[in-house]
Amino acid sequence: MTLPQTPSFRLDGRRALVTGASSGIGLACAVALADAGAAVTCVARRKDALEDVARQIGGRAVPCDITDVDALAGLFDTPYQIVVNAAGLARHGPALDTAPDDFDAVMAVNLRAAYFLSQAAARGMVGLGGGTIIHISSQMGHVGGPDRAVYCASKHAIEGMVKAMALEWGPHRIRINTICPTFIRTPLTEKTFTDPDRRDWLLRNIALGRPGEVTDLMGAVVFLTSDAAAMVTGTALKVDGGWTAA
Repeated sequence: MTLPQTPSFRLDGRRALVTGASSGIGLACAVALADAGAAVTCVARRKDALEDVARQIGGRAVPCDITDVDALAGLFDTPYQIVVNAAGLARHGPALDTAPDDFDAVMAVNLRAAYFLSQAAARGMVGLGGGTIIHISSQMGHVGGPDRAVYCASKHAIEGMVKAMALEWGPHRIRINTICPTFIRTPLTEKTFTDPDRRDWLLRNIALGRPGEVTDLMGAVVFLTSDAAAMVTGTALKVDGGWTAA
């Protein structure tokens, strides 16, 4: 009897691009891919922080505002086998008080930029004979939350977008998925954790009883970009501690 062989989780020889790589979840994704052997291009707006990350992981830094569609397209003059979009924006507040400028700003980053980044990445992957795209979505792409109507709208939209793109691009061997974290400790979310009421609310809803850390997402990123996930596309990997299980 010939035993099956476990597919490799290694990414040696593959080129990866990570947006939002200067801090938080994006930084962790860049580190995880580099540790798995990929050559990583780090993308974000903050040049100094970005260059520091790239230097430490042996990657390349390319400052870019991904809401600029022309600049975004230029990132893919040379195609990548792996693209992870971790850039995101949240402007929380009551739905009754949402200002059009806040709505537009969130959608520009979380949806419009994500759409055209996917398009540009996939065009290059067609010529390579395949590739994989991951968007860092959210548990809020599957449920609702107080003061998060705009954010939830953007993340629910990402989930639908990814499903449609997976159907279109499957014949090109392009896989596209989302990772949906719960509340993750980063400098940008610290305000939530220092508010006792909000902290109690989130801990009540996380079955595992703790907030997430960026390290909780690193294995998920490597899995979805590796040969171990060769049959996974159009789906959401929830790293939410059980939030959406209720």
